Amino acid sequence: MKRTLTLAGILMLLGMSWAATAQTDTPDWAKETKEQKEKRMAWWTHDRFGMFIHWGIYAVPGRHEWIKHNERISDADYRKYFEHFDPDMYNPGEWAAKARAAGMKYVVLTTKHHDGFCLWDTRHTDFKVTNTPYKKDLLKPFVDAFRAEGIRIGFYYSLIDWHHPDFPYDRIHPNGPSDPQERKAANEKRDLKKYQQYLKDQLTELLTQFGKIDELFLDFSYPGENGKGHQDWDGEGLLKLIRKLQPSILVDNRLDLDHTDWGWDFLTPEQFMPAEWPTVRGQRAPWETCQTFSGSWGYYRDEYSWKSVHQLVVMLIETVSKGGNLLLNVGPTARGVFDDRANERLDGLAAWMKFHNRSIYGCTQVPDGFTAPQNCMMTYNPDTKRIYIHVLEWPFKSLHLPGFKDKFKYAQLLHDGSEIRFRTGSHESSGANDVILSLPVERPNVEVPVIELFLE
Repeated sequence: MKRTLTLAGILMLLGMSWAATAQTDTPDWAKETKEQKEKRMAWWTHDRFGMFIHWGIYAVPGRHEWIKHNERISDADYRKYFEHFDPDMYNPGEWAAKARAAGMKYVVLTTKHHDGFCLWDTRHTDFKVTNTPYKKDLLKPFVDAFRAEGIRIGFYYSLIDWHHPDFPYDRIHPNGPSDPQERKAANEKRDLKKYQQYLKDQLTELLTQFGKIDELFLDFSYPGENGKGHQDWDGEGLLKLIRKLQPSILVDNRLDLDHTDWGWDFLTPEQFMPAEWPTVRGQRAPWETCQTFSGSWGYYRDEYSWKSVHQLVVMLIETVSKGGNLLLNVGPTARGVFDDRANERLDGLAAWMKFHNRSIYGCTQVPDGFTAPQNCMMTYNPDTKRIYIHVLEWPFKSLHLPGFKDKFKYAQLLHDGSEIRFRTGSHESSGANDVILSLPVERPNVEVPVIELFLE
């Protein structure tokens, strides 16, 4: 993934042309109706919660997945991590069980990150796991294990490759000449067309050798001076190939095709929460925020800025309350396990999701006309016609629902299914159309209590 983003970077990832009106004609291979797209994305908009996994040889140094860039490590010095990568405790079945218990319905794994190291036995480079001391493919057992748990499969694939000899030096390359003229001269020996073919060849492997792939997270474009955008990747050619090989796959918006309506399926705000449901050209767009337990994506041994279970639960609720998906990242260790901090968070999510997942699955932003009570967030299931009030700060004995009179017929605590009595507002501050819920004095012993309203 990327490093901390500037405001410009955030806007880029959320749609580089939100305010733009320019469009390119839709090619025949990309044409589909609004209803067809909604059907293709229906599983994703229902499931709402996925696991992101960043894993590669950067887990060996254990100090950020961008270590090659951040520390300006040469190819020769970076090689030692390749030569010592041996995840002898790798058991993808354990990972999959953790994801399922936490309520995650799909997974996205970094098949190749920016350093170019590949987790599968690709035919197109020697910089792959089968040439490390581990010697075995990591991807096939991963896919099998997660599918066995009923979890849909997504692949992350970096458009960037700092190891490939034909990837042109640019402003973020860790090993390129800093002098513009020297960089230009060095790039004359690099063939971008060959690199574009490499992308197509590897994506063909990923999309033909592992069965049905549900999501493809391509990362990332940075157009402009000394950067790379869709023309450098042959973005349209890549997407055409992807759609041919996996017609129902969902693809993110990092190919730099945001000026089109057909070049992406969902927006990808990274490491921040949009203030409201993001829109593109005036229309609400599908979106998935990718977030970390801590500040980095890959395993970082000495990082201590970990989010609490409560923060993570609230993050999931807030995402769904704004019509989005949450892709929450784990960075396994070099030996192939989730560390104790990650397991603690996953266990906490599992405890909450066990009793509250129906306030997440199939849910979205509440219809217009409903206002959340104080210190609460709401989600809504349009199929069951139920609103879920997530109470972030437990009130004393009652909860005031503004404007809810005659809008619901029954209320209960979700974790135990116990009835909550209610009456039309009678407090001095209550309006004639308000409702007062009578709550127990003692806060329920769950991370975030949820009230389920059955609408009229």
